[in-house]
Amino acid sequence: QVQLVESGGGLVQAGGSLRLSCTVSGRTFSRYPMAWFRQAPGKEREFVTVISWNADTTRYADSVKGRFTISRDNSKNTVSLQMNSLKAEDTAAYYCATNRRLFGMGSPFPHEYDYWGQGTQVTVSS
Repeated sequence: QVQLVESGGGLVQAGGSLRLSCTVSGRTFSRYPMAWFRQAPGKEREFVTVISWNADTTRYADSVKGRFTISRDNSKNTVSLQMNSLKAEDTAAYYCATNRRLFGMGSPFPHEYDYWGQGTQVTVSS
């Protein structure tokens, strides 16, 4: 059974930083792209960032480019999201997800991800 467990969410003031982590079990983590999505109340789930299976390629939503950094540690089955210069509009539940395509670069489309974490809440106060 594939499980994704996120951690690291919380309450932070605008301009602050948080680091999210997601640990994957039940799948050969190192072979799959990993992504972070987020969903604010009343809004659709949106793409944040993705990292390829071998970490050679990353992609970011324009709204977080230059502020967020995705990384992965294949020896620990973990993907992380470092979030700096946080803004009130970054407030959302953040979800990690594993792409269904082996050895791929990943994508910004939720339907291409087959396993999701339960989400971790990030609240940025202005």
